[in-house]
Amino acid sequence: MLYDLDPTWVQTFVENAPANSPSVGTPPNDGQLLDAYSKTVSSAAAAVSPAVVNIQVKGSPAGRRGEGGGSGFIIAPDGFILTNSHVVHDAKSIEAHLPDAQSFNATLVGEDPETDLAVLRIDSARLPFLTFTDSNKLCVGQIAIAIGSPYGFQQTVTAGVVSALGRSMRAQSGRLMDDIIQTDAALNPGNSGGPLVDSSGAVIGVNTAVILPAQGLCFAIAANTAQLVAGLLIRDGKIRRSYLGLAGQNITIHPRLVRYHKRPKNQGILVAGTEEDGPGRRAGLAEGDIIVAFKGSPIYSIDDLHRALVGAEIGIESTLTVIRGTELVNLLVVPEELPPRG
Repeated sequence: MLYDLDPTWVQTFVENAPANSPSVGTPPNDGQLLDAYSKTVSSAAAAVSPAVVNIQVKGSPAGRRGEGGGSGFIIAPDGFILTNSHVVHDAKSIEAHLPDAQSFNATLVGEDPETDLAVLRIDSARLPFLTFTDSNKLCVGQIAIAIGSPYGFQQTVTAGVVSALGRSMRAQSGRLMDDIIQTDAALNPGNSGGPLVDSSGAVIGVNTAVILPAQGLCFAIAANTAQLVAGLLIRDGKIRRSYLGLAGQNITIHPRLVRYHKRPKNQGILVAGTEEDGPGRRAGLAEGDIIVAFKGSPIYSIDDLHRALVGAEIGIESTLTVIRGTELVNLLVVPEELPPRG
């Protein structure tokens, strides 16, 4: 379709065009093609990359693993590095390779397999480091940028969005990890332990897992969890948790018992066994009991009990409520500190 345009209007339109607009027949340059999204990713990657390290590990003395690797990032100028526990667990030796080609032997400050986090330290100072942002303020759809060393390719940058918040997943220890960020920023083996950052370069999570058969299903430990755990590992070398010394399984309680005891839900933990001389057995916990509450708070699953047994409960006498037969029984139990996993 042809339009009959006023020549004066056409001349005015051309004269008022932006100075950097490509003229007819002139290909645009790279600067003009770099849109706002590209500039955001590029600037964030440039700011973050100097603090992202490649981690190489060698197997344990028992030879249970060979050589491997992952990623990490510097969280303090005096050489503290945050990574995943599964990257360095049981390693005989650990090396950290910085972007400027420096290599350091790293020592394990502490690790927490339950949250899949570990802190290393290298003998260096005045290093570039990353800061955390408040992961509670994240929004689904905002930019997420991952930097790491997938398959050993250092300083690899991928970008996507925050796909979902508040996911849960299992650590290799079997404990449920809450407050997990889902992203579609591509991750591969070797990205583990690297930072997931926002458009300003602040850390929103620690990359930890990917579902390999799928596409765009990647997960990171939220920054708030990572910052808390990292601080405790630097201070204490470990995360203290309590335990009762029992083996159990989630079950559905018979409807008659639920109605009779006016329980809010029909779920609890069936005790399958107790540790000899453990806190549970000393409190009178027996095989066949159904745990339904701890300190008056309902317990519906093993994960609920794990969440309740924090370090602050160590040595504190508390009430453990069980259904024994048809009766509701309150036991006084003193949780002990959970020993480190081998």
